[in-house]
Amino acid sequence: MANTAQARKRARQSVVRNQHNSSLRSMLRTAIKRVRSAIVAGDKSSAAETLQKATSVIDRVADKNIIHKNKAARHKSRLAAAVKAMA
Repeated sequence: MANTAQARKRARQSVVRNQHNSSLRSMLRTAIKRVRSAIVAGDKSSAAETLQKATSVIDRVADKNIIHKNKAARHKSRLAAAVKAMA
């Protein structure tokens, strides 16, 4: 348990930050799943549209250091390649 006032405050802050970061991470995963499901559905225009929205979400999450910028780039690259490879 935190013994100093500073440590108690840090513990409170970390709880709030953890909740916020978890919601952003969840939003990221949902955006990626939406693109993947659009790809499986086979509708290229819908997949391209959801990819554009997902790219925005991925960039936002990476800017806030929730995920590393290289991980964000990897997600965007693989999703874009999958959409491009659609027949």
